[in-house]
Amino acid sequence: MIEPAVHGDSRGYFMETFSQKDMYEAGLYITFVQDNQSMSTKGVLRGLHFQKRFPQTKLVRVIRGAVYDVAVDLRRDSPTYGKYYGEILTAENHKQFLIPRGFAHGFLVLSEDAEFCYKCDDFYHPNDEGGMAWNDPEIGIVWPEVVGDYHGTASADGYTLKDGTPLILSEKDQKWSGLRDTFTF
Repeated sequence: MIEPAVHGDSRGYFMETFSQKDMYEAGLYITFVQDNQSMSTKGVLRGLHFQKRFPQTKLVRVIRGAVYDVAVDLRRDSPTYGKYYGEILTAENHKQFLIPRGFAHGFLVLSEDAEFCYKCDDFYHPNDEGGMAWNDPEIGIVWPEVVGDYHGTASADGYTLKDGTPLILSEKDQKWSGLRDTFTF
């Protein structure tokens, strides 16, 4: 997690983003080649996604709204293989999440809508995408506000947020398998 310095006054704020110099000083030698931005409404869950032959490091942040952001380690020889880390990212907390290559990534929109920005260190290759079930009990991601019971698939059927907002997943994201049947790095 990266928490940039934020300076404010009566005109608003100025945020010092995580610079190339900051990354080098932290031992991170990453060159980002693509910036992406998405907008989603409350209850949308995107992921868990990764690229197989062209894995990406991502630096993600929220510029409007709030999301619960998750990364799952898919590096077979890692001591944290199959484990996840999740964090609430908001426009107000300014947190940024650096997700290394070899991790699946996804997020759930908690606010009425959210704009999500991310930098990638490799280009998107549409025929290289992989994914895994967002609700795999073997990983056990605790998605905030989500209620419903696991029925053996990644389907959103029967899931809502606590306030009754339906959980919204793409058709593709409802067909991914769990960790045991997922690509590993």
